[in-house]
Amino acid sequence: MNAKRITTGLSMILKMLFRRRIIIISLVVIPVLFLTIVELTAPTRTIPFRLASLDIRTFIRESLKEIALVFFAVTSSGFLVSLLALNLIQVENDVNRRLVICGYHPFEILISNLLALSLLIVAIAVYIGLLVSWFVPINNLLMFIVGLALIGFVYGCYGLAIGSLIKGKMEGVFLIVMLANIDSGWLQNPMYYAEAHNNVIIRYLPAYFPSQSAVIAAFTDYSGAMVRFYGILYGSGFLILSMFIFYNKMRIKK
Repeated sequence: MNAKRITTGLSMILKMLFRRRIIIISLVVIPVLFLTIVELTAPTRTIPFRLASLDIRTFIRESLKEIALVFFAVTSSGFLVSLLALNLIQVENDVNRRLVICGYHPFEILISNLLALSLLIVAIAVYIGLLVSWFVPINNLLMFIVGLALIGFVYGCYGLAIGSLIKGKMEGVFLIVMLANIDSGWLQNPMYYAEAHNNVIIRYLPAYFPSQSAVIAAFTDYSGAMVRFYGILYGSGFLILSMFIFYNKMRIKK
């Protein structure tokens, strides 16, 4: 593999993304819109809820508004990154094929895409984390941002896997929106999870570990190291699947 080709690919991908104004607008406006609506509409009543991922039975009392703000920060992070990852794989598919024909190795293109996605994940996590800290007194801001980056990693890899598996743009967007809406946008809400009858199902969904990591960091001093570790393993499964499919699609068969 050639480092110069990887750097060139990374530069081209970032330029391609930021030439499209809708992407920049979405990255800036969607988190602000989500959090502003929650701030204006959520009730301030304080309720107890349990942190399900901790070994001990720990209950926390927080206002509904603060819980909702943290929860929708996680939701918007995963949603944005998954759509960007899908875009990276699907939109430039023909360009990537031509680059392979011209001498690029499939892994050079894949690494360029992963580096671009990593930069976006970090930028989105930092932006949304700092934005939320204006509304909510976050207990551990650094680990909260790590939790947002983790949901970006898991759902970003999910977006890469869907983009590699599905050719149609509409079908890909549908699969992402459907899972993101049900999983990170609904079932992982701490208030809903506490009353769920079959919460074992919720534990196997992609956003479980990242959302638990973010909530632990936002409201407690407990360590979320094991939750983050399992979240990385979950996202790595999607990543390996997407790499395998992408490589087999891009390689030139002799």
